[in-house]
Amino acid sequence: MDAAALRAAQGPVKEKYRTDPAAARTPTSARGDYRDSGVTATVDGFAGPVRAGLHPAAGGDGQDACSADLLLEALLACAGVTLRAVATAMGVELRAASLAADGWWDARGTLGVDRSAPVGVQDIVLTLTLDTDADDAALERLAKATERYCVVSQTLATPAVFRIVRA
Repeated sequence: MDAAALRAAQGPVKEKYRTDPAAARTPTSARGDYRDSGVTATVDGFAGPVRAGLHPAAGGDGQDACSADLLLEALLACAGVTLRAVATAMGVELRAASLAADGWWDARGTLGVDRSAPVGVQDIVLTLTLDTDADDAALERLAKATERYCVVSQTLATPAVFRIVRA
């Protein structure tokens, strides 16, 4: 897809949202359950069910997906798509890309061993290595726009609300 095709695809929806801002509020959801045994939760994903469980650092056996890894995967997917859309809109040719997300979490916090230890993935760094002829100024604009428009990254700035209800 080139910039003209992207504009043609996005133009009508952008105009709709300008004239009807309420139409831009787009629902998204995920669903899961305890269909599998053990300390797991199975989430129905785009490519099929994913069983998440305890990481070996928290007592798991390593056979289940780690929620922290899934978080980084979602962040990397969003950043990668966002960067590609921004590059397309800017007319920046990307011949190839290598995408990586890295962070760490302190198992002491997660396991309640040390209340002063953080809970959650910390110091997340996305490294997007691009094969491109774009100059440094264009790469800086790409980085800023990708960070600004990456839905998952922006979402991480606001904690989720947890609501537990009786069945």
